[in-house]
Amino acid sequence: MNELTPRQRQIVEFIQQWLMDAGRPPTRAEIAKAFGFKSPNAAEEHLRALQRKGVLDLSPGASRGIQLKDSLREQMGLPLIGRVAAGKPILAEENIEARYQIDPQLFSPRPHYLLKVKGMSMKDAGILDGDLVAVHRTPEVRSRQIVVARLENEVTVKRYKQDGPIVWLMPANDDFDPIRVDLKEQSLIIEGVVVGVLRQGTGKGSFQ
Repeated sequence: MNELTPRQRQIVEFIQQWLMDAGRPPTRAEIAKAFGFKSPNAAEEHLRALQRKGVLDLSPGASRGIQLKDSLREQMGLPLIGRVAAGKPILAEENIEARYQIDPQLFSPRPHYLLKVKGMSMKDAGILDGDLVAVHRTPEVRSRQIVVARLENEVTVKRYKQDGPIVWLMPANDDFDPIRVDLKEQSLIIEGVVVGVLRQGTGKGSFQ
């Protein structure tokens, strides 16, 4: 970052903020609008300069094909999602309580965010009230995976099971009932797959 011009540094910070807010990179047009460029071509020139300096990679033909180098992504830290605001993307700024500098390589696949768990519906899977689950964003899910699912603006952590158009969100606690979702009638969004659990210790920012 020290070798960048002030404008280049601003663009990198803009891309970082966009990734944190929306969970995806901005388009050239969105960069151009934010910085008052006359056309997306001006944004493209800045991006290519940043690519030459080894700050990011560009995917040809993709409007959002901007990939920050891992070192820059890790500088941002993993966002901690608390209560999810209804109707807002899960990585919207109003949902983010804090950021934690945790090595994403501890998990596979790499997580995109941490979610604070509320309740004991998954206790038999080792996920307790107040735990943080590391979540890899993906719409693809296999049966028996533990997922973060959004159902009618409520976000829940459950084990996924599907039988045709019927999805069951299964708790890991006999005190809770499964949630039945008919995909023909209800909207279900998979916000990601749980790839790890962090338990906050007594020390600030420590995990076990």
